[in-house]
Amino acid sequence: MRNKDMLTDEILFKVLTLDGGGAKGFYTLGILRELEAAAGKPLAQFFDAIYGTSTGAIIATLLGLGRSVPDTLKLYEAHVPKILGAKDAEAKSAQLKATAEELFKGLGWGDFKTAIGIVATNWTAERPLIFKNKLEAAHGMKATFIPGFGCTVPEAVRASCSATPFFEPCKLELKNDGKIEARDGGFSANNPALFALTDVLNGHRIPPPNVRLLSLGVGHYPEPDRGWIKQKINELPPVHLLQKTLNINANTTDILTRYLLPNVPNIRISDRFEAPELATDFLETDMNKLNLLVQKGRDSFSKRESELNKFFNNYGKI
Repeated sequence: MRNKDMLTDEILFKVLTLDGGGAKGFYTLGILRELEAAAGKPLAQFFDAIYGTSTGAIIATLLGLGRSVPDTLKLYEAHVPKILGAKDAEAKSAQLKATAEELFKGLGWGDFKTAIGIVATNWTAERPLIFKNKLEAAHGMKATFIPGFGCTVPEAVRASCSATPFFEPCKLELKNDGKIEARDGGFSANNPALFALTDVLNGHRIPPPNVRLLSLGVGHYPEPDRGWIKQKINELPPVHLLQKTLNINANTTDILTRYLLPNVPNIRISDRFEAPELATDFLETDMNKLNLLVQKGRDSFSKRESELNKFFNNYGKI
């Protein structure tokens, strides 16, 4: 249930957006772990809308379906190293598909407990592809709106995570648009904040002062040394360009959000770390290092605990 803002006496509409970043999503989960504990309830009962890209889409989907953050973290520990540690794009895609089918088997768009947005890219039409469950978030052709474009939840998650050249493109059939090739949402918006706010402000018709946006990144870390062969692979133009593009994309969205929507209260958390032991990238599979990312996420929350408490009106507890 939404809580009232003490200053405006208006109902708040709370929005959570989660960046893409592969294994670095463990950092995001560290922040969310503390946030959920402070809120005292599952985040699907706290936020009115949750949008995510790539690894953020996986987390958003699990949380939106009612999973707790500790449960989500356990699932990440069990599955993410297996997916990212697979030998090539074909094997990674197969592992991702099997995991998505296992996690979301029997669950549909009507099972979400909050508005959801899963950001992917329609590679065929060269445009964003955002899977939604709420008619209010549609911006046109409402009479023919179909949740998730008629795709299953596992298909939407796979599409959002299909980062080429690390994963194979995802083949989908949309009910109203036919067969397409979908790829990672990071090609459209690695930070989905603007897409989420567009839906909230123009679709749900929430006044800007009544919105509370929490935008979470995956942190910034030194480049890892993965040996000569892997280092040369990472230096190939397509791979290096992808990594840079996703980071620039997320930072650009943050800047545009603040300049274009200055009346929307928002907090962005995605800290920078320089310690050599934190050197990592989105293909990390070392659980010791990934656990360090969780701790750094918790530290990032701690730095902003008072700010977040005020931002969310004591999490609706008063």
